[in-house]
Amino acid sequence: MANTIFIYCDGACSGNPGPGGWGTVIILPENRVRELGGGGRPTTNNRMEMRGAIAALSAVQDRPEPVRLYTDSSLLINGITGWIHAWKRKGWKTAEGKPVVNRDLWERLDRLVLARKGRLTWGHVKGHAGHEINERCDEIAVAFSRGNKPCLYEGPAVGCGYSLLEPGTEHLREPAPRPAKPFSRPKARGGFYLSLVAGRVERHATWPQCQERVHGVSKARFKKVTSAEEEQAVLKLWGAA
Repeated sequence: MANTIFIYCDGACSGNPGPGGWGTVIILPENRVRELGGGGRPTTNNRMEMRGAIAALSAVQDRPEPVRLYTDSSLLINGITGWIHAWKRKGWKTAEGKPVVNRDLWERLDRLVLARKGRLTWGHVKGHAGHEINERCDEIAVAFSRGNKPCLYEGPAVGCGYSLLEPGTEHLREPAPRPAKPFSRPKARGGFYLSLVAGRVERHATWPQCQERVHGVSKARFKKVTSAEEEQAVLKLWGAA
């Protein structure tokens, strides 16, 4: 993969919503490295994750090489490789019929992905698992979230100060699950998920659907249940019965 552009992205946010930042490292085939970063106030962690990917892909949009993009955001990978197709078919509505959160950024990211015409692959790296480039992206993102302006490197790969090896198996997550079809009623076999956001309870057939609702939401609660009795016990515990 010597002729491939490698991109690593990360986002950070204090408070969620609150002050946030994003960081990205781009490794070009000619053995050069370019770091990018920025921030937002107020913002969310999800928006910062997306902003990093958008900035990096925008920076290489005129280059013909294939791109391999690594992120530690499950929501970003699930969204851009799975959920987004159903969102667009439904007029940018979720499986529950709600407007898609951060639609503006999803649309920008979708245009960049489509423009690469299949020359983009995604890798899911574990956050804070010791991979040097992912850690560097986090360092940049956190700095911007705190209102600092770190020195961003651009130059020969040998001068960047960290290893450019791709993530090993100890750094990688399993491929993100594909989203299931929307459901009409909970399945008796295998259970289903409950979520509580802002006092409102919803049921979800799969974990990705539940995760989409609760990820990054302050004080959100969620639980997998396998029976009507267990559901009532959880709702009672939450004070929502």
